Amino acid sequence: MMVEAFSKGAAAHHHVEIVSVRDVKVNPCLGCNACFMANGICAQKDDMSIIYEKMSQADMLVIASPVYFYGISAQLKAIIDRLHNPIRDSFHIKKMALLLVGAASLPELFDAILTEYNLCLKFFNMEDAGKVLVRGVKDKGDIKNTDALNEAYTLGCSI
Repeated sequence: MMVEAFSKGAAAHHHVEIVSVRDVKVNPCLGCNACFMANGICAQKDDMSIIYEKMSQADMLVIASPVYFYGISAQLKAIIDRLHNPIRDSFHIKKMALLLVGAASLPELFDAILTEYNLCLKFFNMEDAGKVLVRGVKDKGDIKNTDALNEAYTLGCSI
């Protein structure tokens, strides 16, 4: 729901494409470094080639994930790990935003994810376009009892 709200705000002035990690088959990185010897071509034959193509055309990236045991989803982590590929140097992405939702209400709920996010911003030399971090959302629809959807929409409008 947060992704849809963000997209609605951003779509007023930008082309927005949503890629759901549940709809693509991406294996974890093997760390074999074959991509460094084959001009960015990964030894694995899965849907990551689709992701690379989409990222090569993107100006901005929005990462959205539920929080599973203080981290992003395994499917999203696999995609991020597969950016250990020299093809990443051809991307023109200048900004990144983060949308997270978690069931726990702990103040440190997002700390580990934010550390990784900030390190990725530095590594890829990107600007933080904003974040919407929502705690205490356990069941489907609970997010409607927060201001998160409006925050996501507003963030989308701001880019």
